Amino acid sequence: MIGRLTGLVAEKSPPLVLIDVGGVGYEVDVPMSTFCVLPGLGEKVTLLTHLVVREDAHLLYGFLTVAERATFRELVRISGIGPRTALAILSGLSVTDLAGAVSRQEGARLQKVPGIGKKTAERLLLELKGKLGPDLSLPGTAGPVDDVQLDIQQALMALGYNDKDASAALKKLPLGVGVSEGIKLALKALG
Repeated sequence: MIGRLTGLVAEKSPPLVLIDVGGVGYEVDVPMSTFCVLPGLGEKVTLLTHLVVREDAHLLYGFLTVAERATFRELVRISGIGPRTALAILSGLSVTDLAGAVSRQEGARLQKVPGIGKKTAERLLLELKGKLGPDLSLPGTAGPVDDVQLDIQQALMALGYNDKDASAALKKLPLGVGVSEGIKLALKALG
């Protein structure tokens, strides 16, 4: 099993990254959350990896954090969820957002990920319940803590912002802000 790669970023073409490790180029598929924070071409990077061996190929999937890789592994254990679908889920939702959606049983949130329909979302909620806990959350990326913040985040997402941007805007809001004022302040922060 290849568990980690450290090398130079040779090519970047979403979702594929080519990592040069001692003259050998490894093609690694990564979620967009990882892709967006990769260093530039020619710079050093370390990715935690998961190797999938199929009859016709050996495929590497890479992640910047232990939490992302652990979540990916939980997702691919679910019947009907392959590595591509798991990458799409991690590209559309952060680990913390996914754990929050599962704990609150928000199937509609999962359905916003391309390729996830109602039945798949329901199966994900059922299979992941209790498996994505605080041990898998990313430090410093807590999701909405109350109904007001959840309402603000859902309003921002309805306006076309992704989970990551909406969560970042929520962190900038003062404590105790109301929904309407919070939306206005969040839009200013995003604008």
